[in-house]
Amino acid sequence: MTTAYIRGTVTPKSIALTLRSLLFCGLTAPGASYAQEAPIPRPGFDVLHYEFSLEIPDSGSFIRGSTEISVRQTAREGAFRLDLVDKHVITLRINDRSTAFRQDSAGLYVNLPMPRSVPDTFRVDIGYEGIVKDGLIIREAQGRWTAFGDNWPNRARHWLPTVDHPGDKATVTWRIDAPANLTVIANGACVKSVPLGGDNPSTPRRLTVWETKRPIPTYVMVIAAAPLVSKKLRMTATGLSEFPGGIPQAVHAFPEDQGYIPGPFEEAVDIVEYFSRTIGPFPYEKLDHIQSSTIFGGMENASAIFYFDQGFKRRQINSGLIAHETAHQWFGDAVTPADWPHLWLSEGFATYWAELWRQHDKGDSTFRASMTHMRDGILRSRTTTQRPVIDTAESRLMALLNSNSYQKGAWILHMLRSTVGDTAFYAGMRLYYEYYKHRSASSRDFQQAMEASSGMELGWFFDQWLRRPGFIKASFEWNTLESDREVRLTVRQSGVPYRFPLRLAIETDDGKSVAATVDVPAEAEAIIRIPWSGRPVANIIFDPFVQLLWSITKR
Repeated sequence: MTTAYIRGTVTPKSIALTLRSLLFCGLTAPGASYAQEAPIPRPGFDVLHYEFSLEIPDSGSFIRGSTEISVRQTAREGAFRLDLVDKHVITLRINDRSTAFRQDSAGLYVNLPMPRSVPDTFRVDIGYEGIVKDGLIIREAQGRWTAFGDNWPNRARHWLPTVDHPGDKATVTWRIDAPANLTVIANGACVKSVPLGGDNPSTPRRLTVWETKRPIPTYVMVIAAAPLVSKKLRMTATGLSEFPGGIPQAVHAFPEDQGYIPGPFEEAVDIVEYFSRTIGPFPYEKLDHIQSSTIFGGMENASAIFYFDQGFKRRQINSGLIAHETAHQWFGDAVTPADWPHLWLSEGFATYWAELWRQHDKGDSTFRASMTHMRDGILRSRTTTQRPVIDTAESRLMALLNSNSYQKGAWILHMLRSTVGDTAFYAGMRLYYEYYKHRSASSRDFQQAMEASSGMELGWFFDQWLRRPGFIKASFEWNTLESDREVRLTVRQSGVPYRFPLRLAIETDDGKSVAATVDVPAEAEAIIRIPWSGRPVANIIFDPFVQLLWSITKR
């Protein structure tokens, strides 16, 4: 048994001084004290830019494409592998010279001349064609033909030659040759839209060019080609974007559903402004909200969010979904998990920031009710009971879309916030975002940012919540001993015990309540003594503000 103690706090002044020091020094070695936690997708190579040129058909699913890839080489390697399946490569050139390559079911292997020096850059040009089986969802229904990119997690390889891994981000240019009756939307800003001449004037076509100025992971590189009706939203306040002016937003729907917009998307402007003020400036050129036909209810494609078709038709889009996908623009898109087991850095963050929007918009009571409902679901989840959040054993990437990555990930942030305090929590989130934006990060990187902002060693917190399954299972007994002038708690934990801060509301016999916070050690049984000189205790409420992921029994 161990006796715990009442906790102290870190002052806002000490956090400000720490952050100024770290930012001045450039935070030069995040995670330096740890072993590398995420693999480099292609050791020795870093893709800098993709330029995709695609001919989109007006029927069927046969596409032709060419891709120009700029690559930075950092090691003397003789071959470079790209992810491309289901497509026939017609031509391949390195720096304008034909080169040998090999293609199999795993991808495309390109022979390279030895670099003159390291680092060096080279360009790969690939021409290819074939039937699209996945990644680009092409459908013809109700007399309407549509095509929507749907790359998550690693399905870009079915229609685009890429390094299809979140750890290698790049800027992208889209050059889309499509039927002129379709609206084409993609990542970034539209820089050109011109009619194309053709042999058949009855089927006119148009070239639309979109490009990004910021690198993004391949799983959010998408196009939408469909007959869409667009409505602009009001501009955000200036100064909240990485780009000049406000943040342009628009909603795009199928013609029969245009009466639904802007509808719930009116809130998108306030959501973007809240995140921009709380996390950091919006990272992209604009933000489009698009009705789509893909396999997900919502997909956070950078600057071009896709929402499920039936959500528009059944009027099911709500501010929670919009806030979740919008939060991904910061966490998931701008700061990307370095590898799949760290998916909670995307989904857990988006889930919790949507709840923070709820707290900001609806108040504390609604927020706590939502967190309680979320906790109830986690406690019933077999995945949470049996598997850790950082799940390196799970090879089925779709299976990572579970209660650990979303709900438990969100609750980990919620408990972290209560552990370090609001000031340190928000400062740490901003520090993490500022340093890793437009890059990839691991859970260790996030831990280090939170340690810097709070001045606390947090290895115990991240290890117990990220690297083992489950949650707190505890029972409590309390009594008061007048002679000792203390309140005595006995805490018993079943299974592997956790360390956690415990908030209490101590109610006295005159109906008043006194707040206290104690640290519960990672012990199977612990006695916690709280000095007491007030009126007799009538009751103790454990976790009154809904801040612990636990199943508890009071005795």
